[in-house]
Formats: sequence, C-alpha cells, structure tokens
Amino acid sequence: MSDSNDPKRIDLHSSAPQEPRSRRGAAFWLGAVCLSGMGTMVVELSAVHLMAPWFGSTNAVWTNVIGVILLALAMGYALGARWSRAENPSRRLVQVLMFVAVWCALLPWLNGPVAGWFMPEGVTLDGAVSLLFWGSLACSVVLFLPPAWMLGCVAPIAVELLARNDRDQAGHAGGRVLAMSTVGSLVGTFATTYWLVPSLGLKMTYGLAAMALTTAACLIAIPRKRLAPLSLWIVVPILSGLAPNAMPGTPEGVEVLARVQSPYQFLRVIEEGGGRRLVVNEAMDSYQSVWRPEPGLIGPGHYYDYFVPPMHWEGPDREWSVLTLGLGAGTAVRVMEGEMPRGVELQSTGVEIDPDIVRLGATYFDLEQGTPSRTVLSGMDARAALHLVGGEFDQIILDAYANNMEVPTHLCSVEFFGEVHGGLREGGWFTVNVAGFGLQDVLVEAVGQTVAMAFDSPVLLVRVPFSRNCMLYARRGGGLPDPGADSFVVGSAQLQHRGLALDPSGWQGSAHR
Repeated sequence: MSDSNDPKRIDLHSSAPQEPRSRRGAAFWLGAVCLSGMGTMVVELSAVHLMAPWFGSTNAVWTNVIGVILLALAMGYALGARWSRAENPSRRLVQVLMFVAVWCALLPWLNGPVAGWFMPEGVTLDGAVSLLFWGSLACSVVLFLPPAWMLGCVAPIAVELLARNDRDQAGHAGGRVLAMSTVGSLVGTFATTYWLVPSLGLKMTYGLAAMALTTAACLIAIPRKRLAPLSLWIVVPILSGLAPNAMPGTPEGVEVLARVQSPYQFLRVIEEGGGRRLVVNEAMDSYQSVWRPEPGLIGPGHYYDYFVPPMHWEGPDREWSVLTLGLGAGTAVRVMEGEMPRGVELQSTGVEIDPDIVRLGATYFDLEQGTPSRTVLSGMDARAALHLVGGEFDQIILDAYANNMEVPTHLCSVEFFGEVHGGLREGGWFTVNVAGFGLQDVLVEAVGQTVAMAFDSPVLLVRVPFSRNCMLYARRGGGLPDPGADSFVVGSAQLQHRGLALDPSGWQGSAHR
C-alpha cells in the first residue's frame, strides 16, 4: 500500500499512441535536430546570395528573406505541433526532412527561372526600385517558404518523440531539442559565411545542406529499418552537381571575364568595347569599377574623374598622399595616376572590405599594390582602417557603397566625418562620391549638410553630367574655389580640354552651423 504523502507522477503521455522505446532513439533524434538547425541557417544565409544577381543584397532584400523565413517557420511550428499527435510521428519527420533535402538540391535549378519572372532582363537601375522590393519578396516566397515551412515542423515533432520515448516532461524535452537545434544553427551560420559560400559556391553549399538533411532523415529511419532515405544519397548529389549556373543574361557583344561569389556579393568582370567593368550583384546599368587601357580620365558620365581636381588646385612639384576608402578595383587611383600635375608624386593607400574585389583588381584592372607608394588594405572596414593608418593625408576619398545604392550608415555620420577631418593635413581635401539625381536630391543635401557640420565650414557640390552622381568637396582649413568667380577653373587646360571643365552653374555651396 503506497503512502498517501508520496508524490504522484502524472504520465502526460499515457493516452498518446506509443512508439517502441529505444535507448538510441533520443541520440538519433537530437542529431537529426542539430542537422536540421544547420540546414535552416544555410538556407537562410545563402538565400540572399542566390538572389543577388537579380535583386542585390540590400537591407530590403535581407528583410524580405528573413521575414518570409520567419513566417514559414511559424507556420511550420504550428503544423509540426499538429503532426506530432500522429500515431507514428517519426515517419512524418523522415518525410519532412526528405522533402527539404530534395528542395535544397533543386534550389540552384529554380532560382534562375523564378527570379526571371519577377525581374525581367533589360530593366535599368532607375526603373527597378519597386521591382527590387516586391520582386525579391515574391521570389523569397516561392523559393524559400516551402523548405523553411517544413523545417519548422522538425522541432515540435522531435519534442514529442523525446517525450514519448523517455516518458519525459515536455519542458525538459523541449529544452534539449532547442539546445541541439541552436548548436546546429551556430555551425550552419559560421560555416555558410566563412567557408561554404566563398570557398565552395552556392551549388555546393545547397548540395551539402541537402546531404546534411538526408543524413538527418537516415538517423531517424535506419534504426527502424526504413531504407527509403538512403536513396537520396544518390539523388541529391546528382541534382546538385547537374544544376546550371543560372545568371542574368548579358547583352550581345559583352564578354564575361570572371564570376566570383564573395562573402559580401556576387561579382562579375565584363569586357566591352576595349574597356572593362566590375559589376556587383544585380548590376542593371550600374558598375563598381572601370578600366581603360591607358590610365587617366575615363570620360563623360564617370564620376571617378572628379577626384582629380584637388591635386591641380594645389599646384605642381609636391608629394600628394591620398587615402581611398572604398578602393574597389582601383579606378580612382588609376585615373589620378594618369593626370598628375607636373612634378607631383602620388602616394596611395586604399581600403577595400572585399578581398575578392582586390584580387580581381590585380588581375583585370591593373591594381598595383605592395609597393612603397601603393598600399592596399584588403578585408578591412573603412572606418576601422581610418583609425589604424594614422598620419595626415592631402586627400581622403570616400567611395564606399553597399549594393550599388546604399551608403553604409556608419560612414555617413557627423562623428565619422569628424574623424576624416582629423585625418587630413591642414588644407587637405575630402572628396565624396554621392549617388543622387541632382543637387536637390534629398541624400545629396543630407550628406552635404552633415559634412559641413563636421568640418564646420562650407562644402561644394557638383553634379556629374550624364550620371546619377554628385561630387562633394570639403577642406580642412583653407579656402574652396569660388565657382562664381571669373577666374574659376578646374585644374589645367589639358583637363578642361579632356572634358573635366566643371560648369560653375552645377556647383552649390552647403550651409554650415
């Protein structure tokens, strides 16, 4: 007879259908959960890279992808809770993992046609603003909602399996599942960013994710002598390996010299008409760097030429030290090298966050580095590098953009521009490429006013003809050229002859506090 004071254990699962208990079952299920967590993060973090050639990797695209995946996971948790009540939930879990494994292997096949539905060829950057948002959202729904939905089912089914197998409390079982899922997510996060995508490419990344999910299905199925998932070990590698390298089309007469998927973006080097361009992500009619066979001015419509005037305003016979934040493949420095005033020696330090761009620059754009007069800091953020390089420069160039259109916020603040001011010698120049549709553009005005506040002096803005760019000039001490003066000239007669004579009516002074 039991003591009436003894605690009573309530079996919450006494009425639930019971699967045969297995000592190894818990370890297999937790291993499967870990692999599915890894697969979830691979799908999420690689998703933007997969869509970048069509939609870029802007904050809006990231938001759309993350939002769709979060919605899908929420739907999966609800569906998984329902499926966990089945008589044999392990069978359902195997089916879920097999479905996602096949879908991951098919993603490199699907992304080109699906992205082409929502981002037709030939759309310009100006006309694609709404398509970049709505198209990336629709593409995310079609490509990534189904696998993320099914992956959301894994955790609730696994919790139910552990609780039934071990006669465990739901909280204890749920904590174990969440812990293993998070461990897998951590592995997937670091592996995707630092190894899989940059080293193996997207096809192999999704192929390995599919193999991991196939392994998870096998961990659950094989102890119960269900051998169907083993067939995926043959099917998945074939699907992944045969997937086409889907990319947006290139116009006739354009040759693609290189394609690189960097940790930051998708890069292409294209050659047309004797020149080369480095295009990033969706590209449209935009480009990141330009190369011509001879150094010097590139010509109308290219803002890089407008980094040259400060050297000529200062005059000949001197050393000119320039720091370029956002070096790209080195176009600004190459332009300056071909337009040096008499007796001027150029000392260049360039900072570029993406090492793959630097490698492409050295191969295809004559980017010189590693010499006493040419230093390149690869893989460094511009603001961090500004603190490290020290010294006082004659000119600091800011040409740092993310995803063709976005100015990184930490490079567009009063505090950062104040740090730039401190990195210039007295009389030194700060030149900024500002993307905008004219001097009255909201972004152009905002950047101009912020620089003026940080420098506590006026700035000058000039609209670059035949482009979507404006150039900003600021100076630490000393005066700025007066575009209203009769004697106003930009540089030498040779520069003006080659198309760099700036129209004074295109200049604007920015008020300061």
